[in-house]
This record gives sequence, C-alpha cells and structure tokens, in this order.
Amino acid sequence: MATASVRGSVKDHPLAVTGVLSVVGYVLVLGTFAGVVDLFPPIGKETVLLFSDAIAVVNSLALIALLVGYGLIRRGDVRRHRAAMLTAFTLILAFLVLYLWKVGGGFEKAIVIRESQFLGTYAGIIEPIYLAMLAIHILLSAVAVPVVIYPVVLGLTHTPAELAETAHARVGRIAVASWSLSLFLGVVTYFLLNHVYSWVPR
Repeated sequence: MATASVRGSVKDHPLAVTGVLSVVGYVLVLGTFAGVVDLFPPIGKETVLLFSDAIAVVNSLALIALLVGYGLIRRGDVRRHRAAMLTAFTLILAFLVLYLWKVGGGFEKAIVIRESQFLGTYAGIIEPIYLAMLAIHILLSAVAVPVVIYPVVLGLTHTPAELAETAHARVGRIAVASWSLSLFLGVVTYFLLNHVYSWVPR
C-alpha cells in the first residue's frame, strides 16, 4: 500500500520529483568539487587511472544504449526502448559514482601537449579546442540533468498509453540530443587527455 501511494505521488508530481532529484544531484556534484561533501575514501594514482578508463567505457556503453533506445522507439518497440533507456540511465548513475569518487578521493587532470606529440607544434590551437569540447561536455552534462530525469520519471510511472498524453516524447528527444553529445565529447576528451597527449594532476 505504501509503495503504491509513493508511486502515485510521484506520478502526480513528476516535475516536483524531477526538481528534487536534480537539486540533490547538483548539490552532490558541486559539494564534492568544493570539498564540502566528503563521501568518498581516498584513492591513489593507479586507481584514478583505472577509474578514468572505467568512466570512458561506461560512457561509451551509455551512448550506445541511448542511441539504440532512440532507434527502437522510432520503430515503435516500446518495451525494448524502455529497457535500453533504463540501461543508459543506470550506466550514467555508475558514471556519476565513479567520477565523483575520482574527484573527491583522487584528483582531476590537466592536459599537457608536448611538441613531440601528435600535432604538438599546434598546441596553441589544439588546447583551446580541447578545452572548448570539455566545457561543452560539462555544460551539457549539467543542463541535461533535469531533462534526462523528467522523461525517466514519466516512463517509470506511466503506461505507454498515458505517456502519449505527457511531454515524455518531446522532452525525451531533447534529452537524447543533449545527452548523446555530452557523452560523445566526454569520450573524445578522455581519449585526447589519456592516450594522445599528456596530463598533470590538477
């Protein structure tokens, strides 16, 4: 009975639930970066590197699941679309844990482009491009939080017939576009930082 009551409340107030979950997410991320939220035990350099690789794998899988889910709904396969999108959402939660642990318990990295490396003589051009991609990735990640959570909340609390009467599809398309670009840029910047150029702790 209590579970049904909670589900009913969430169903009746999806915007409010989205707002609360978004605020919790923002506080957790900003608090970790500011050193105010101290939830994660310290990790060494090797673990930071392992987490970086794991994050790239998780983000790549999330991007694949997201695009598969989008393709499935365009074909009208609601059941598999739901499974794919929930998989993508679960993966992004795994990313959040890994990323915050890496930042809160370890350190961030700053790119270093040496002249001997690929197009190293053009570091003055490449580094701003890298930083621009990173900034867009971070901005989209932040903006996409409520846009992603809202259709997930609707999808978990409404039947397919009920969803047709909501903003699920419209907001979902925005979520797919912003989330996909954010994930793609995250993987590209990871590759440049860890496998093309060098880095120093920040």
